[in-house]
Amino acid sequence: MSRIKGMSMEWSDFNLIFIDQRKLPLEEVYVQCTTYTQVATAIKDMIVRGAPAIGASAAFGYVLGAKEFEKKTKDSFILKMAEVKNVLAATRPTAVNLFWALERMERKMKTTIFENTPYETVRILEDEAIAVAQEDIKVNQTLGEYGAQLIKDGDTVLTHCNAGALATFDYGTALGVIRAAVKSGKKIKVYADETRPYLQGARLTVWELMKDNIDVTLISDNMAGWVMHKGLINAVIVGADRIAANGDTANKIGTYSVSILAKYHSIPFYIAAPVSTIDIKSETGDDIPIEERDHNEVRYCHKLKMVPDSVKVFNPSFDVTPHINISGIITEKGVLRAPYDLSIKKILL
Repeated sequence: MSRIKGMSMEWSDFNLIFIDQRKLPLEEVYVQCTTYTQVATAIKDMIVRGAPAIGASAAFGYVLGAKEFEKKTKDSFILKMAEVKNVLAATRPTAVNLFWALERMERKMKTTIFENTPYETVRILEDEAIAVAQEDIKVNQTLGEYGAQLIKDGDTVLTHCNAGALATFDYGTALGVIRAAVKSGKKIKVYADETRPYLQGARLTVWELMKDNIDVTLISDNMAGWVMHKGLINAVIVGADRIAANGDTANKIGTYSVSILAKYHSIPFYIAAPVSTIDIKSETGDDIPIEERDHNEVRYCHKLKMVPDSVKVFNPSFDVTPHINISGIITEKGVLRAPYDLSIKKILL
């Protein structure tokens, strides 16, 4: 029986089990998925979220789809797997790791199926999905070590949204940098933006850091500029959902504003993300699709209704930070510096 467990999910005997991130931190509830359509719903409804975690989820979802059709003929199996990929790909448009993972799984299926039965192919695909998860942990630990070198002992870091173990299979990207810095013996403090409207910073980042006994202070989003002005922040580190070829970066809504504030106050602003988050097909941030989510996410604060249902709402889930506001992009291949079009191209060669 194959099994692998991270903070955001666990794979065991063709069951994918998520911690329901909508319920945290007040409840720890788990959701079990045994079909690819259930995984698609979990991604779309944000039971699981965060670009690397979405990628890993999609890989395991692809395996569940393959298992569902393992008794089909080869030709029928291939056709059904195209449907599986399309269903999973339609869940979240901005996080490029979703499409990276699905393309990787599809390549493995196509290079396997002609020499193996669908049943045998399913087991090979399961190994590939587990490899995606294992690589995610290793990548995050490596980029965390690179990023930790940018943080001084005694620094206070501001982060926005959640780019921790919950946003990956395990360990985290932006929080991976903080974890690595603490592991190296540095005394690090963190300020976490609450991240309206979904409160990933308040509900998830603070929960993770408190579990690790890392000094964390929660602030509302509109306090970021003032705490910078007061000299309380030494660096900003955030994650990414998609990085364009020129370094423009899509991340949770509000990141763009934080980058402007950091630039004004001469505070370094870093992106922490695996190379799989780079989308070389998107030349600039203008090419990145921005998801708009349910308007009730704004009308409500978590479960509390704030305004009448008739109030008009605009709810983009992401914004794009221009590369000129970014001090460095922390990856598992090192810290990329401007000009990003050249440094990105170099690591992808």
